[in-house]
Amino acid sequence: MIANTRIATPRALQWHPLWRYRGFILGSVKREFQSKYRSSMLGAAWSVIQPLSMIFVYTVIFSQIMRAKLPGADSTFGYSIYLCAGIITWGLFAEITGRALNIFIENANLLKKLSFPRLCLPTVVVLGAGLNFAIIFGLFLGFLFVTGNFPGWAILALLPLLLLQIAFAIGLGITLGVLNVFFRDVGQLFNVVLQFWFWLTPIVYPVTILPESVRPFMALNPMTPLMGAYQGALVSGQWPDWYSLWPVSLLTLLLIALGYRLFRKHAGEMVDEL
Repeated sequence: MIANTRIATPRALQWHPLWRYRGFILGSVKREFQSKYRSSMLGAAWSVIQPLSMIFVYTVIFSQIMRAKLPGADSTFGYSIYLCAGIITWGLFAEITGRALNIFIENANLLKKLSFPRLCLPTVVVLGAGLNFAIIFGLFLGFLFVTGNFPGWAILALLPLLLLQIAFAIGLGITLGVLNVFFRDVGQLFNVVLQFWFWLTPIVYPVTILPESVRPFMALNPMTPLMGAYQGALVSGQWPDWYSLWPVSLLTLLLIALGYRLFRKHAGEMVDEL
């Protein structure tokens, strides 16, 4: 038991050993990706078919059948782009937090038996979710280009937005993941919270349609400015209001620090609990 506690010490959370364990990280990402389609006839082609069908359905239903219009947008596909921009980026957030929430429970055998930098686990989560996101978002960008709605240079703003969102998601996920080892209700509760969180975030509706009395409460949601920045860049080609992102940036730093502290403090207890 002493050996198990030793391999989960804070030293294992340093960044530099990640390069030495790159084979383990990349192999884990590859195995997870392949396992999703292992028994299917079309294999990895589903990773393209599924997002294409989603984009097609949203486009046909909202732009052609429902003729839905986005306030302030002249494009026929304005609302479809708005919807896809929010749902695709929210999907990245939900996947990272959801997987990080169970990261220690699902890898209990590895944590007990193998000595490796524990930072490898969240890295695998981020890279796996990033791979899925890259496929879906790449197809979405192709749709924007084909339909003449490519946002231009504003597309460059997405990189810092994605980095901030990923950091926020992994900080929240690891914090909840440590707590979930000791209190399994945390995982169940967060799945419920995530559903409400989605609908309380302006993804399927713009903030402008809400009553003035409700809008200040929407600003308390850390995902609101992030979704607004994505949608503004992809729908209108607008650069984000970077100042509006300082609250979620500060919250991200706090969550990363909290998750790291919790892991350091309870690393040995987690191995025993698992």
